[in-house]
Amino acid sequence: MTRLLLLVCLLLGSVLVRADERIFYQPLNVDASLSQAQWQRIWQDTAKQGVHTVIVQWTAYGDSDFGGARGWLADSLKLAQAQGLKLVLGLYMDPAYYQRIDELDSAGLATYWQAQLGRSLAQRQRLRQDWKLRVSGWYLPMELDDAHFLAPDRRQTLQRQLKDLAGQLDAPLHVSAFSAGKLAPQVNGRWLAELADQGIQVWWQDGAGTERLPPLVRQGYTQALPCSVGIVQEAFRQVSAQGTAFRAEPASLQTASAGCHPGAVFSLRYRPWGKVILDNQRKNKVDDVQNH
Repeated sequence: MTRLLLLVCLLLGSVLVRADERIFYQPLNVDASLSQAQWQRIWQDTAKQGVHTVIVQWTAYGDSDFGGARGWLADSLKLAQAQGLKLVLGLYMDPAYYQRIDELDSAGLATYWQAQLGRSLAQRQRLRQDWKLRVSGWYLPMELDDAHFLAPDRRQTLQRQLKDLAGQLDAPLHVSAFSAGKLAPQVNGRWLAELADQGIQVWWQDGAGTERLPPLVRQGYTQALPCSVGIVQEAFRQVSAQGTAFRAEPASLQTASAGCHPGAVFSLRYRPWGKVILDNQRKNKVDDVQNH
């Protein structure tokens, strides 16, 4: 029976995987009100769930650095490492990123990206010198999509910029992408494959939480991805209307994902053992930060 099930899954191009082996955590300032004991329990439960790597979305968001080297986020991540969890640390995020890339032409976008990459490099230097954390990778919070990078020249410029950034880092570079239905699935797959071929770990968000694309369309994009591109399952369901402050509720994960891909989940606050983070956020009436 087990062999038959495996054969069926292989024929369908997917096998059951443990997506929770890697999990995204998106820090919010309100998370500072959680105690160290609460964080220790969160990270203990995270490890018990089979997670081996935490991808921290950012360590600087606009003017906030979450307390810096002696702040609550650094202390929390030290507790995570004490549980044996590996860390991929996010760099700098401009809160106006999505607004800015909406406004810019190709030349302006290239200039803006270069400036933001410079800020991320400066943040990496601060993390290395001051935070004293063991780092397994660096995550660039500026997400890629096929609407803003529809034009080939934009994708080529981006590829050069990311290659240059990756060459200046001392651990692998991670980036994430999502599909807005602008590029054909095969073209999108080739684009992300080219980034992955440069040694960059690319993560593609499955879109199940935002539901911007119909399930069959999302499936087509999934099937066109090369095995080197990881798939991020969205463990939430968006409940806010388009154009309003982003709000989401926890949702069950899909039971299957493309078997050859690395797997991850977005995000910790939507998982059952991370409920204390979401509850604390809701108690303080703080909206989610839209991940795209």
